[in-house]
Amino acid sequence: MSAEISQTIDHTLLKPEATKEQVQRLINEAKENSFAAVCVNPSYVALAAEELKGTAVEVCTVIGFPLGATTTEVKQYETKQMVAAGATEIDMVINIGALKSGDDELVKKDIQAVVEASKEGAAITKVIIETALLSDEEKEKACKLSVEAGAEFVKTSTGFAGGGATLEDVKLMREVVGDKAEVKASGGIRDTQTALAMLQAGADRIGASASVSIVENV
Repeated sequence: MSAEISQTIDHTLLKPEATKEQVQRLINEAKENSFAAVCVNPSYVALAAEELKGTAVEVCTVIGFPLGATTTEVKQYETKQMVAAGATEIDMVINIGALKSGDDELVKKDIQAVVEASKEGAAITKVIIETALLSDEEKEKACKLSVEAGAEFVKTSTGFAGGGATLEDVKLMREVVGDKAEVKASGGIRDTQTALAMLQAGADRIGASASVSIVENV
């Protein structure tokens, strides 16, 4: 059972003060526990890619993080840079203000630009919709736009906006995307019980920093 859960976890360290030593520890823990991926800030992608070469652990990074308010062109360029550095999974933040302003075209264009850049390097895209800042109607719209733009995943949260994944949000997102995309629950998942509940609610992937504790207590 612990092995099954391990393979759903993106072992994550996105703190701005994260040191190279801490990232190296994250990478080592991911290898030891066969986690699905490590999720690190862009400056550590090359290190993670080198250290994880020859393993089944994916290299995930974040784009437009954590606000989502950079321009489409910047997000696309950043994605190209990260794919070239070895990232195989791209977690991008939508333009939250544009979504709340009703500018669906910009939101979709933003996602499409990152999806295209990701696919050039055979990477997948996970779209962080930042559920803590959205109404249910906005969450539904964000999920639909993500699917239309070709993203492989929708993701709940950055963990930096005052709220993380909830079971209600995961259920809603799963209902909206159906089998057209996968769902990643992230933010505030610190124990085995919560992780299992998220998976049961419809999540395919868990983003967590307490990953080792989660799998050790299954």
